[in-house]
Amino acid sequence: MISQKARGFAGTAILAAVIWLSAADHATADAGDDPLLLTVILDQVEMRDATGGDTFSWDVEGWLGKDLDKFWFKTKGERTGGNTDDAELQFLYSKAIDRYWDFQLGVRYDFEPSPSRSWAVIGVKGLAPYFFDIDAALFIGESGRTALRFEAEYELLLTQRLILTPDIEINLYGKNDSITGIGSGLSDIEAGLRLRYEIRREFAPYIGVNWSRLFGNTADFARTAGESTSETQLVIGLRAWF
Repeated sequence: MISQKARGFAGTAILAAVIWLSAADHATADAGDDPLLLTVILDQVEMRDATGGDTFSWDVEGWLGKDLDKFWFKTKGERTGGNTDDAELQFLYSKAIDRYWDFQLGVRYDFEPSPSRSWAVIGVKGLAPYFFDIDAALFIGESGRTALRFEAEYELLLTQRLILTPDIEINLYGKNDSITGIGSGLSDIEAGLRLRYEIRREFAPYIGVNWSRLFGNTADFARTAGESTSETQLVIGLRAWF
């Protein structure tokens, strides 16, 4: 169940976004040069050949809004053997602060691992020099919990349709959370290399490899639970957007 505080925070963020979008749409109704748009991006929807069984993994995001102001959602997670190992959902207000950069503010809710956790989110998302796609965020949770996530991705065009994409995600936490198996400091790094073929620009199956490793106290918690601290997986998946 989502805590009352998380529901209130998310509800306030959603209400503010809806009010803004309605006002902005009314203000520009006659201009027609900044329409209200909806985009959904299935960045990674894939099956992974994991040690404990095949794993279904997803990383999906989307936005509703205009050129300078948007309302974002982001969700990612994993399911193995019919059980959800990780699942999170974010709702964010996004404001353009530069030609290639947005400032984002909102909430994140972790459904799994149990017990659930709620966070406030402050982040930036954009395109760094040399066309690196960057997504970085600070998370502030209950009971003094803090976390930092950095994600980077790069697209290398081998042909007009064949694209090689390396990516990396780094997670750090401010304190131990032994109940969920998360340790303070550098918690985990996940890196991947995926080769996709764009049948259409909006529809591209891919194959690749994904590597992950736990560090510090997070690795110690995993060893105590009899789990692996490092894994390399073959993946097959789909990237699409509409």
